Amino acid sequence: DAVKIPSLDIIQKSVIKGDSLSISIGAASIIAKVTRDKIMKEYHTRFPLYNFFSNKGYGTKDHLESLSRYGPCEIHRLSFRGVRS
Repeated sequence: DAVKIPSLDIIQKSVIKGDSLSISIGAASIIAKVTRDKIMKEYHTRFPLYNFFSNKGYGTKDHLESLSRYGPCEIHRLSFRGVRS
């Protein structure tokens, strides 16, 4: 996301829209998304009330309604506004 990590003591370069400008960044982005989708499918089996299979944890209407109805589960990040409220 073109964000420098302050605690990482190496030379860093932010690349805006890097996934469309760099083959390696684009490939890493695809691998990260596929991996995250797989993890969210596994979470769906543990927490079916939140329909992670479909929403992958994104703030869809369905997901936000589940949060409102059941509250957050142990994998929800309380730092996100949609989870906090």
